[in-house]
Amino acid sequence: MAEKTEVIYVVIPTYNEVDNIAALIKALLDISANITIIVVDDNSPDGTGKIVDELANSDSRVQCIHRQGKGGRGAACIEGFKKALAEGADLIFEMDADFSHDPREIPLFLEKIKDYDMVLGSRYTKGGKAINWSPLRRVFSHIANTITRFFLQIPITDYTNGYRCYRRRTFDFINFDAIDAKGYIVLSEIAFQIHRKGLAIGEVPTRFVNRVRGESNLNLNEVISALTSVFKLWLRYHKVRRPAIAPPGTAKARQTMC
Repeated sequence: MAEKTEVIYVVIPTYNEVDNIAALIKALLDISANITIIVVDDNSPDGTGKIVDELANSDSRVQCIHRQGKGGRGAACIEGFKKALAEGADLIFEMDADFSHDPREIPLFLEKIKDYDMVLGSRYTKGGKAINWSPLRRVFSHIANTITRFFLQIPITDYTNGYRCYRRRTFDFINFDAIDAKGYIVLSEIAFQIHRKGLAIGEVPTRFVNRVRGESNLNLNEVISALTSVFKLWLRYHKVRRPAIAPPGTAKARQTMC
């Protein structure tokens, strides 16, 4: 019997990515005919959403969710996840729109996810790296990961990278309604929920390249929010009894670093 082809969705949150989005969509569609793309656009004033709509008109594998106002990356991804699940996705990726996450690495994730419930791209595991970062950003990233690791104790090396792949079953154990965090800290909260449920998390090395087109959406407010939210996240979840380990599925019943 032939092996079932898994349905793959890629969720891309956007805000002012007019310089990147068309090229990224083309690169993703070229990887596999089995990929569907959901762009979640926060009402970008530069016309990002309009470009995606035009691409969607010519290719049914492209969709665009239009949100009113800049609601943050985390909330945008969650909205995309829900739509992908409703349409029958087996595997769901999330990635940034600025080519910081290389679409050519997707086959690495697809191979790794065979044994895990979630796989993330790590800049800090062997073979991973961050390219064209300023010294200040390198310092902030290391501090943020160190603080998050201290409080959350998830056996991963990169808490703040949004290049990830999830198995469908993983979302059965994620309580989206409980997520109170905003911005990039949602990445840590989702990983924390997955870890507490006993699901298997793996990592693949990734080359994170600082954007070459457009402007970064990371700002000082998001940095401050991320640092303060880690402690709030730890405090909130540790008031709740740790749930039972999730039943084993197709993934390894363990969590490990690469």
